[in-house]
Amino acid sequence: MPLVRIDTIEGGPDGRAVGEIVYRAMVQTLTVPEADNFHIVATHARGDLVYDPGYLGVHRTDGIVVIQVTLNAGRTVEMKQAFYALLAARLHEQLGVRTQDVLVSMVEVAKENWSFGNGEAQYA
Repeated sequence: MPLVRIDTIEGGPDGRAVGEIVYRAMVQTLTVPEADNFHIVATHARGDLVYDPGYLGVHRTDGIVVIQVTLNAGRTVEMKQAFYALLAARLHEQLGVRTQDVLVSMVEVAKENWSFGNGEAQYA
């Protein structure tokens, strides 16, 4: 069960459109099941999303899209690399986002760390 947070700066790409691309890329590369689609989308004023424009030699702009994916542990490095590459390519192709402006963070958790409602730990 991934929970995706998408942060953009005003005037940047539409967060809901980004979310659809993220979801499809997760299904294709990370074995995420259909209908397992939960996103938090936030748009920030310029200056309210802080980033280094040149960290690790990647030149970022205010078109930056920050994507944090929290999901169950267990994906291989190769699966994650395939996800990052596919996501950056599709965001560029479909929304015109520069690949340099796609920042992704994955947070892996144990299955018992989820409650989908009713105060229950459905995966525990």
